[in-house]
Amino acid sequence: MSTMKNRTVFITGGSRGIGRAIALACAREGANVVIAAKSDKPHPKLPGTIHSVADEIRDAGGQALPLVLDVRDEKLVHQKVDEAANHFGGIDALVNNAGAIKLTGVENLKVSRYDLMHQVNARAVFVCSQAALPWLKESDQAHILSLSPPLNLDTRWFAQYGPYTTTKYAMTMLSMGMAEEFRRYGIAVNTLWPKTLIATAAIEFEVGGPQMMAQGRKPDIMADAALSILSRPAENMTGQSVIDEDVLKADGVTDFERYRYQPGDKPLMPDLFLD
Repeated sequence: MSTMKNRTVFITGGSRGIGRAIALACAREGANVVIAAKSDKPHPKLPGTIHSVADEIRDAGGQALPLVLDVRDEKLVHQKVDEAANHFGGIDALVNNAGAIKLTGVENLKVSRYDLMHQVNARAVFVCSQAALPWLKESDQAHILSLSPPLNLDTRWFAQYGPYTTTKYAMTMLSMGMAEEFRRYGIAVNTLWPKTLIATAAIEFEVGGPQMMAQGRKPDIMADAALSILSRPAENMTGQSVIDEDVLKADGVTDFERYRYQPGDKPLMPDLFLD
């Protein structure tokens, strides 16, 4: 396995949840980590800002650069990607982690909310990847990793919340396209999705409340799987839509109990889009 030491990882939505966990996992391996998110000031309900995560990264032995970024603003995306690359001398990996979720059907979803999900999910993969591309071309181990699911066209994943589903699947389809398009540059493009619900603030406040959290795993499992992918030589893996547990099993991990959010034998809830 190749190392992350001195490699620069640009993570969108990195101030809490899965993004924060990936940032810390990369930092522990000696990476330079760019935390690009909107949360510059503390939120009344949600812990974590780009600055608090930057402090945690430095404590973990990594280099951090917190940047205020709204992935919907393409000019700002280009500006911040270039700022990060100039600060650290390049970019080796882009992690498209920023996400917006609303599990509502077409009849009752506000257009503004649909636009938000489209911009923060699908469009941001396009915008951020395009902005990072000139820098990734210069890296000898370039990765784009987007947090989106394998394509599952069973209608039950569209029936209640088709708008959200289509924006997440668009992330995966763009990734499939970029894997082929960027192959000639030696850039690996993959997607990663959790096998089970991941206990994050997004789940607690947007989806199911604290009782659902008990049926989930900690964001660390996604972080360990992401680190495994980003550590690989780019030519070894591209165009794949993988599941966190499968990645770690292939690495020889057998104990998944330590990833549980709450210890116990409560059945874990499978994540969306997985049969």
